[in-house]
Amino acid sequence: MSFPPCPKCHSEYVYQDQDNFVCPVCAYEWNPSQANEDDAVSVKDANGALLVDGDKVTVIKDLKIKGSSQVIKIGTKALVRRVLDKKDHELDCKVDGVGEMMVTAKFVKKA
Repeated sequence: MSFPPCPKCHSEYVYQDQDNFVCPVCAYEWNPSQANEDDAVSVKDANGALLVDGDKVTVIKDLKIKGSSQVIKIGTKALVRRVLDKKDHELDCKVDGVGEMMVTAKFVKKA
């Protein structure tokens, strides 16, 4: 019998306990028939406002671009294309004057 991998750690060693699935690697339990609120990505800006796809944000400090001598100046506007579930760069943005890039949410505020 094949069970789905763990949604948290993607381990294949999952077993069933009554209605729930249990991952012995990370101890995560879930019920596949219920919608899970934890699956939704929630990213907050520097002021604590929730960011979603399509939001317009403003950069709150000068940011150096890795691998380049360019700098994104404070007050530069950007459009959030996607909010991702990553640890370092959560926002896939289109930054005015720079183009497409990944930005950390703690360096922007909702416009």
